Amino acid sequence: MNKLSVFTGNANPVLAAAICRHLGIELGKAEVFQFSNENIFVKINENVRGNDVFVIQPFSSPVNRSIMELLIMIDALKRASAQRITAVIPYYAYGRTDKKDQPRVPITARLLADCITVAGAHRVLTMDLHAGQIQGFFNIPVDELTAQTLQARYFRDKGLENFTVVSADEGFAKKARQLADRLNAPLAIVEKRRLGNDGVTEAKNVIGNVEGRHALIVDEEIDTASSITQAVRVVREHGAREVYCCASHGVFSGPAIERLREAEIKEIVVTDTIPLPEEKRLPNMTILSVAELFAGAISRIHENRSVTELFQ
Repeated sequence: MNKLSVFTGNANPVLAAAICRHLGIELGKAEVFQFSNENIFVKINENVRGNDVFVIQPFSSPVNRSIMELLIMIDALKRASAQRITAVIPYYAYGRTDKKDQPRVPITARLLADCITVAGAHRVLTMDLHAGQIQGFFNIPVDELTAQTLQARYFRDKGLENFTVVSADEGFAKKARQLADRLNAPLAIVEKRRLGNDGVTEAKNVIGNVEGRHALIVDEEIDTASSITQAVRVVREHGAREVYCCASHGVFSGPAIERLREAEIKEIVVTDTIPLPEEKRLPNMTILSVAELFAGAISRIHENRSVTELFQ
C-alpha cells in the first residue's frame, strides 16, 4: 500500500475511518471547515506529492456544502502534486436530474460530473447511481459499486421463504430483477405515477403475484419515503404478508421518518453511504456497512486490479 492516501471531508467521516481500518492505513490529516461567511477552507496537513489519493465524500446533507468540500479538496490535492486523485462518492446527489424531461430544465447530474473533472479528479468511485447513463457524463473512468451483494447476503441469511422481490417502480425493475436472481425469488413491479416536481407519487397497481407471500420492496434510495410507503400500501392491498424494504441510500428527508414509522413494514434495511443520526433511526431499521466493499475497490484500483473481482 505504498503511497496510498485516503482523505475525507465532513460528509461521512465515520465511513471513511471504517474504510481505512479495512485497508490497514491511517486516515489522511486535513483541515476542512467553513468560515463565518460560509466560505470553505481546506488544508492538507501531510505530504501527498506523487501519492495515489482517494477522497471519500458522499453528497449527503448539507448537499451543496458536501459537493463544494469535495471540489475544493480535489483542487488542494492537485496543487499539492498528488499523482492520481480518485473522488469516492458513495452517494451521488442530483442523480434524478439526469435528463431534460421538461422544457428549460438543467441536467445537473452532468454539470456535477463536469465540475468534478475540471477540479482535477482522475477517476470516480461511487455506488448505485440513480441512472446508469450518469457514468457516461464523465470523461474520466467511473467504477460503480452495488450494495446488492450485501443486501442479498443479508436476506439470504434471514432464511425467508415464500417471498417476492418487489421493485418500487418500473424504472428500477432491471436492478430489482438482478437482486431477485441473486435471491432466487420471483419479481413483481409496482406501477406508479409522479405528480409534479415535489416528489409526490401515487402507486396504482402491482404487476406480479404477492398474495400470501412476504414482499421485499427495493429501490436505490429512500428520500421522502413517499414511493416506498405507497408501494407498501399497494402490496398489502394485494394480499402480501410481512413487508420488508431495502435501499442502498437512506436519505430520509422531510416527512420520511414519520411516514416509515406509520407504515406496515417489518424491517427497513439501508447502508451507511449516508450518515444516519439517532433521530432518524427506527427500531425496525438495519444499517449494513459498505466500508469493506469500498476498501476492496480502493485496494484494487490502487494496485491496478479488476474491481469486478469484488462481485464474482
